[in-house]
Amino acid sequence: MKVCSRCLYSSNHPFGIVFDQEGVCSGCRVHEEKDNLDWEVRRERLSQILDGFKNRSKTNYDCIIPVSGGKDSYFVVDTVKNKFGMNPLLVSYNTHYNTLIGIRNLQNLKTKFGCDLMQLNINPNSARGLAKYTFNKFGSIYWHNHAGATVFPVQLAVKLKIPLIVWGLHQGVDQVGMFSHLDEVEMTRKYRKEHDLMGFEPEDLFKDSKCPSHIKEELKKYFYPSDQEIVDVQVRGIFLSNYIRWDSKTQHEEMIEKYDYHTNKQARTFNPYEDGHSLIYNNVHDHIKYMKFGYSKVLDHAVQEIRLRRMSRADGVELVKKYSNKKAESLGLFLSYLNISSHVFSEILVRFEEDRVVLKDYEIIESKQEKNKLNLKKNGKKYFLTNDFSKYEPIMHSYYKGIYL
Repeated sequence: MKVCSRCLYSSNHPFGIVFDQEGVCSGCRVHEEKDNLDWEVRRERLSQILDGFKNRSKTNYDCIIPVSGGKDSYFVVDTVKNKFGMNPLLVSYNTHYNTLIGIRNLQNLKTKFGCDLMQLNINPNSARGLAKYTFNKFGSIYWHNHAGATVFPVQLAVKLKIPLIVWGLHQGVDQVGMFSHLDEVEMTRKYRKEHDLMGFEPEDLFKDSKCPSHIKEELKKYFYPSDQEIVDVQVRGIFLSNYIRWDSKTQHEEMIEKYDYHTNKQARTFNPYEDGHSLIYNNVHDHIKYMKFGYSKVLDHAVQEIRLRRMSRADGVELVKKYSNKKAESLGLFLSYLNISSHVFSEILVRFEEDRVVLKDYEIIESKQEKNKLNLKKNGKKYFLTNDFSKYEPIMHSYYKGIYL
């Protein structure tokens, strides 16, 4: 098992990763572009692209922006609408495991920016059935959320004839250096299948003879538009991170100050800025990720900070140690939701476990690299919490139990 000599990613990253002769991973090498590219030139390139999609007659929206109550939605909307003068339609897929902060952030988003929002709300019983089926089939409880969030914007683009979709971060570029920023890769059905959907399209699952008939009916809602439909409308999905130097922490802090974005304490990571909209994403889902691939979201967050030279590799290792084995606080709630026991949950999960990187692997690399540490930048601010709604989460748990059981 190889571990990057600069960051903490290993060769078992599900996106695929390679290492050079110095033991540095492809993600770190592509990250170096952030300090070398002329981002003013990249920004002008973005301006030209967006200007070409403006609806001059004002009879339709200029573009679609997929949003949630977490992640980088505020920054993307602020950039596209306020800095480039576009008229976007905001599109959201209800993930069904919303925190109070997530609900509040999404409503605040459309209000503060004065944008129209369309949201797809799948029947909660259907969402539960899909989660149970995909967990048993390939060990994912979050598949339907990724499927819905990546297809509903495209479905609306085709239906409403809005050819441009503006996504935020391309994870394949940012995490593992799958492409250069200069490649300007766009969102495609192929990328969605291979990475967001773990290789399983809804159309593929629909053909599964073991898939229950009622689940098959629900899968149709997640089908991707045909190639001809995409061509007819000339749908494109660009990633903002190819044109703007991406720094999620700094971006979130700007949004907190400008638009009252609320953060949310996480049980399994030190970063309260991202993914605070979901009861399970950085909780049960992250626990499953750790059991399957040997690392959890805290490692992703540590890698971001190490590459931006705001954290030493040694400090990153300590944070990975601290959070990776933290309890998944929503596990009991989610087991009740799926109506399965903890024993059955463990039996299913063990079928999908792969070789894990053990923490001592990081320490071994660290000792070898002690003399080659990158100079750290002064950060100014540490991560901090805004209004804390955590005391209300037991109420939310009771609410979900009432809805689903």
